[in-house]
Amino acid sequence: MTSIGVLALQGDVREHVHALEAVGAHALPVRRPSELAAVDGIVIPGGESTTIDKLLRAFDLFEPLRRAIRDGLPAFGSCAGMILLADRITGGTADQQTLGGLDVTVRRNAFGRQVDSFETDLVVEGVPDSATTPVHAVFIRAPWVEEVGPRVQVLARVDAGRSRGEGAEAAAGRIVAVRERDVLATSFHPEVTGDLRLHRLFVSIVESR
Repeated sequence: MTSIGVLALQGDVREHVHALEAVGAHALPVRRPSELAAVDGIVIPGGESTTIDKLLRAFDLFEPLRRAIRDGLPAFGSCAGMILLADRITGGTADQQTLGGLDVTVRRNAFGRQVDSFETDLVVEGVPDSATTPVHAVFIRAPWVEEVGPRVQVLARVDAGRSRGEGAEAAAGRIVAVRERDVLATSFHPEVTGDLRLHRLFVSIVESR
């Protein structure tokens, strides 16, 4: 059985564990380098990116995790996890660091400043049937992607016609899901909606290695 770790320092840890187990993976909370070494992929959950950054260093996990991702460990980040996987961020704190792995520039709290909590339906490339049964996306003080490198695949953008809530027009066209090789990231929280298709996609990425 595929073993996938969920970084368990802060954020939506339990929700990701449940989603991964529901699609047949063996989910393991990761708080130590030894636990990281035992998994085939890693999920970095939503939460508060600056807090997770500081806790990674406090638990001596920052460098092992950054090195593992650089060496090919598949990773999936949601919301704060997207920020931590980005090579570049705007709107971060002066001392904020990222793990890297995605050749993208992410704006921290982009949706938070403009539209606060925000919901929409998305067509996500690589997610089966999302053209007819869209992925319902929940954004909570979320980032968006402002620039992508040449090897980054844009999986989803906000469609204002499918959006609900104040600020939908401002969000139109923003990139909210990306993939580069075996690193996947979403601005939104797939772990809170009960739609397991993105977790199933990540498990398939891990199993294909």
